[in-house]
Amino acid sequence: MESWNSFLRRYKREHNLSQLKLAERLGMTQGGVGHWLRGTRRPTLETINEKLEKLGLVFLEAQVMVVERDIGPEVPGRYASFRFPVLSWSDLQGPLPETSKTLEQTDYMPAGNAFWLVVENDSMNATSGKSVPEGMRVLVDTGLQAEPGRLVIARQPGRPAVLRQLVEEGGDKMLKPLNTRYPTVLCEEGCEFLGVVVRVHGTF
Repeated sequence: MESWNSFLRRYKREHNLSQLKLAERLGMTQGGVGHWLRGTRRPTLETINEKLEKLGLVFLEAQVMVVERDIGPEVPGRYASFRFPVLSWSDLQGPLPETSKTLEQTDYMPAGNAFWLVVENDSMNATSGKSVPEGMRVLVDTGLQAEPGRLVIARQPGRPAVLRQLVEEGGDKMLKPLNTRYPTVLCEEGCEFLGVVVRVHGTF
């Protein structure tokens, strides 16, 4: 699990923000943010969730856990973990919902919002190398850029969303299944990338 101040330091670093810019995003003073970054003050759980909304991370929900430390002189601390909604593939037909009945906990900090999906067919099940078999759960970050080589959730005009590897051939973007029995298809005009896969329950 990751402490709130560690989470905030990582968010600041990964988004290349000054302390002042971070304070502006959070709607608070630079001095107050400084206390959080140094760990000299701890916000309440209610405040953490309020600030996550300020950052636009509406799919995150903070939980406070007490962790006993067995090594060194450190005392038990409060740590924030986050839960993302588990969406169904039918949820991807229109605007993404902001919540779901099922939430799953992780320590991943997304670039935007994020959600889990359960793989429903064998199109990404490879006989060797990278493979995402049916039944696996993937974590999708909507704030990352879809780049060649990444696994993405893509939606072609008038068709359901699919999990594929984005590749580039002759300047064209293509959606490639890891299972060779399925065809690689061209990203048509209007193709949307709903997010990039950042984690899988199990091993690639």
